[in-house]
Amino acid sequence: MAAERVEVRTAAQMWRAGDLILDVRTPEEYATGHIAGALNVPIGLLPFAARDLPPGAILTACSRGGRAARAAELLDHDGRAAFIIDGGTVEWERSGMPIVRGAEPGARRPKPGWLGRFSHKDERQDRGSAK
Repeated sequence: MAAERVEVRTAAQMWRAGDLILDVRTPEEYATGHIAGALNVPIGLLPFAARDLPPGAILTACSRGGRAARAAELLDHDGRAAFIIDGGTVEWERSGMPIVRGAEPGARRPKPGWLGRFSHKDERQDRGSAK
C-alpha cells in the first residue's frame, strides 16, 4: 500500500486524535516554524530512526510536501501506516493550525477558536509538574 496524501483538515483530525507528526526537515528549518507537537527527524536520518518511532499512524511534514512524500514512502516500505500532509507546514499554518517556532516540539493544542478541542493527558501532567 502506498503512502496517502491527506488534506490539512484530515491531518488536523488525525493530529487531534493523537497520531504522530514527523517533520523531516533539517533542525534549522524545523526551528523556523513547525506543527505543534511534531517530532523532528531529518529525512537523511529516518532510515536509522524509524524503528524507534512509536507505533501507530505517522503523518509526515516538511515545508510543502516533497520530502514528506519521500519519508512517507520509506515508512510505508517498512510496513508503517504513513500519510503526507498535503501542502506541508505552509498549508497547515495558512489553515490557522498551530505553528511553533524554536527547537522544541511545543504543545499539541489547537489555537483558540479552532473547532474541536484536543486534550492530551501528558500535557496536563507536564503543566502541573512545571513549577
